[in-house]
Amino acid sequence: MAQDIVLEWLQSAGALAIIISIIINIVISILAIIPSVFLTAANITFFGFWHGTVISFLGESVGAIVSFYLYRMGVKTFAPNILDRYKPLRKLQNTSGWEAFYLIVAFRLFPFAPSGLVTLAGSLSSMSLVSFTLASSIGKIPALLIEATSVYYVLEWNWVGQVILIIFFIMVVGYLIKRGKRVDRS
Repeated sequence: MAQDIVLEWLQSAGALAIIISIIINIVISILAIIPSVFLTAANITFFGFWHGTVISFLGESVGAIVSFYLYRMGVKTFAPNILDRYKPLRKLQNTSGWEAFYLIVAFRLFPFAPSGLVTLAGSLSSMSLVSFTLASSIGKIPALLIEATSVYYVLEWNWVGQVILIIFFIMVVGYLIKRGKRVDRS
């Protein structure tokens, strides 16, 4: 399991464990398709709830900044129409100023918005790196607290963790059913 591998890395890293965790989060952010929940779980297990949550937040924030910069440099050149399939993210791509700022915060708050796509859309918009960083970080705080709390209760495997897993399972199944119906109509 990915969490166990990361946990071993953190344990063997000693004083460099925080840096290793942040680097892993940067790689996850750049790749854009790997969920970071296993790293959050490893951080909470290794560093404790609050320290692990803060380290996950720092890693995700730095990862979003690095990804934003890399995407802005590369995607506009190699794949400028990559967001054509994602209508809400296209809106972000075509906005600027406070509207773009609020959209980034809103997308970060929404737990099922793919983080990599939000960063990609932000990088293709006209918003500055500073605006993106602030909006992204503000939106990540409550989202990561919810994720960390959920992970904590699942790791503890008490009734709250079981309820969280059941709700998550129902949401995933509902999403897949809805997506399947949308594909059938096409």
